[in-house]
Amino acid sequence: MVMDKLSQYERVFNHFDENGDGKISASELKQCVEEVGGELSAKEAEVAVTLLDLDGDGLLGLDDFVRFVEGGQEEEKVNDLREAFKMYEMDGSGCITPKSLKRMLSRLGESRSIDDCKFMISRFDLNGDGVLNFDEFRVMML
Repeated sequence: MVMDKLSQYERVFNHFDENGDGKISASELKQCVEEVGGELSAKEAEVAVTLLDLDGDGLLGLDDFVRFVEGGQEEEKVNDLREAFKMYEMDGSGCITPKSLKRMLSRLGESRSIDDCKFMISRFDLNGDGVLNFDEFRVMML
């Protein structure tokens, strides 16, 4: 499975490596993102290359490219988690309380007592304040 994913990345990488030098420039990266329906300004492409370029040659090798693609997926996961967190949080407090957890679980057809909800929260409540903030929720979900 992992090799299959890597070979897919390699095919995409080779497609965008227009001059076949084994590296992707900022302009090639910009074109790559636009071809898959995204937007990336020339400046953003340069910044991305600078941040991801481990050997400092100003270009992305395959390893750098894989990090770029995987990083985007990570950002997507965090955004999805934020949306889920908001559903459980509900009262704008920035955290999931036993009461808001109970409310959301009952909406999902899962009836739990406040004590059950307190216990569920306590297992992931890293700072011991009795509620889950987004970082604690993220740890629980990942």
